[in-house]
Amino acid sequence: MAMGVKCPKCGLTQLPGPTCKSCGTPLGASSAAFSAEWKSPDDGPSPQAGQAHRMSFHGTGGSLFGIHIVNLFLTVVTLGFYYFWGKVKVRSYLLSQTELEGDRFAYHGTGKELLCGFLKAVLLVGLPLMVLKVIMGLLATSPIIETIVGFLSSVLVLALLPVAIVGARRYRLSRTSWRGVRFSFRGGVREFVTLFLWGSLLSAVTLGLYYPIFDARRHGFLVSHSYLGNRPFSFDGKGKDLFGRYLLTLLLTLPTLGLCWFWFVARKQRYYWDHTAFGPARFHSTVTGGRLLGFSLGNMLLLVVTLGLGWPWVAARGIRFTFTYLTLEGSLDLASIQQEAQTASATGEGLAGLLDAGFDLGV
Repeated sequence: MAMGVKCPKCGLTQLPGPTCKSCGTPLGASSAAFSAEWKSPDDGPSPQAGQAHRMSFHGTGGSLFGIHIVNLFLTVVTLGFYYFWGKVKVRSYLLSQTELEGDRFAYHGTGKELLCGFLKAVLLVGLPLMVLKVIMGLLATSPIIETIVGFLSSVLVLALLPVAIVGARRYRLSRTSWRGVRFSFRGGVREFVTLFLWGSLLSAVTLGLYYPIFDARRHGFLVSHSYLGNRPFSFDGKGKDLFGRYLLTLLLTLPTLGLCWFWFVARKQRYYWDHTAFGPARFHSTVTGGRLLGFSLGNMLLLVVTLGLGWPWVAARGIRFTFTYLTLEGSLDLASIQQEAQTASATGEGLAGLLDAGFDLGV
């Protein structure tokens, strides 16, 4: 029988493992190694190919509400400075309550990193944009100059959006772990900027018809350059497969008062998940348009009735809703996953916040 291990953060005594079952705190390499060698007869067989693995979320809206209220209070008291530490607390809670194969995820970012990243983004991007706006104000009497400056501002923001998306994804994944192994993003900024700008241009020129192809390429780039340790995720979807459904949705937008988009979004989510793999295991989603519509209406009603205070319940419901219809099918082959942590700064994360280009639950 294996000896128990006590978590240094929450004090929970548990079986050896890479992270605490309660709070997700790393328990050390020795515990992880001991856990890999030890196996209780009650644990059952290891996952084999063909088995379905489900993620689960143990958090509650009430617990998140308590964190949210404290964050709001301290943010006001500190004139906004606590905002970054509050964001870390929310992310840490959400990840520590998310479980796969009996182990929970963990978040390792800090409020100081987010604050420094935001300040760098303000210096590198915020000031140039402010200068352009000042120039526009001073030269407002000249329509030609005003048009030129306005165009340059729009181009600058458009060019910075993909930089912010890549930077935010690189930072957030580098600060997230599962079973003590860090995630990472290894896509090149220049490559994604080119993809993003060309896709945006072609979507505009074709009056939106190119969008499903562009969106699939954008999504595929972000997924296929994401790693857990030394193993990459992969995506083999093609935007052309969604084009017919996208075109039909455009034609039905007015007759259905826009409700048909819930069915298209659900179809796209199923397609994207079904074409995403992690080694020999492949994701599978069964979400439907009707369920997505009911879920969205419920969230909207909750936010309206609570005047926005219901956000914690909306966030918790969102994660649980996604996991309800999502499985990972096939062998995970956990023994072959090795640690390959990558360095990443929070500047891209700060830029994403500055341009409102964040991803992933809006936190």
